[in-house]
Amino acid sequence: MRLHSSRNARLYMLLEDIVLIFRTETIVLIQKYMNARTTRSKRRILEHARRYSVLNRIPAQLKHLDRLLNVTNADCVANLRMDRNTFGRLCRVLVERGGLHPGKCLGVEEQVAIFVGVLAHHKKNRVVGFDFWRSGSTVSQYMNKVLGAVLSLHPLLLSPPTPIGDECTDPRWKWFKGCLGAVDGTHINVLVSTLDKPRYRTRKGQIATNTLAVCDPNMQFVYFLPRWEGSAGDSRVLRDAVSRHNGLRVSQGYYYLCDNGYANSNGFLTPYKGVR
Repeated sequence: MRLHSSRNARLYMLLEDIVLIFRTETIVLIQKYMNARTTRSKRRILEHARRYSVLNRIPAQLKHLDRLLNVTNADCVANLRMDRNTFGRLCRVLVERGGLHPGKCLGVEEQVAIFVGVLAHHKKNRVVGFDFWRSGSTVSQYMNKVLGAVLSLHPLLLSPPTPIGDECTDPRWKWFKGCLGAVDGTHINVLVSTLDKPRYRTRKGQIATNTLAVCDPNMQFVYFLPRWEGSAGDSRVLRDAVSRHNGLRVSQGYYYLCDNGYANSNGFLTPYKGVR
């Protein structure tokens, strides 16, 4: 029953997207046709609309999207890192609470599939454009659009962490009473100008940015600080995160676990030297 209702919800969303795309394309066509001054210009507009209509490409695009999302859960997880039910829920949340809506030529599901696919496999703009039959500018535009919708959901997605209590039975966490999670940094490769490359060069020679991430015991992100140079040390990035006005806050009596790249201080617990 749940699967049937989920399919109906996805079908309704798809039909809404197609109707909106058709209406948008029709309005643009009518405006261009009314503004044309000569009969020859009007004939060219109609011929161009017949040849390059967005609706003509929808069947092929929907075939690829349907194969990506609706064949099996295993294929959906392999390509998007989530099953079909989770993907549908994500699309619905982005529409209802993130303000995401169908574009001129892309439905919501295709926008989210492009966005999640890039994050999951670090695909390049041209590769994604080839897979989805889209131009590079279209892929870039809707990547930023979905990213804005996701960032607007940070009060919902970044929930406050729950400390480990006395009733915890997880063998990995039961020894850390009052622990809020773990802190670590990661280097993400970036493209910068030639003048900035020395500051962004890591000790391994890569041009990257040092990004601080904080997770709770359930591997849910609770804080994220990007943009630091790759040459910056982890402790320096953590000091900046703690000193910011809306930065990382650790309540008295609680702490985060971190590695030896950080200092053993109030609110942050590092391992003993030489002990695994």
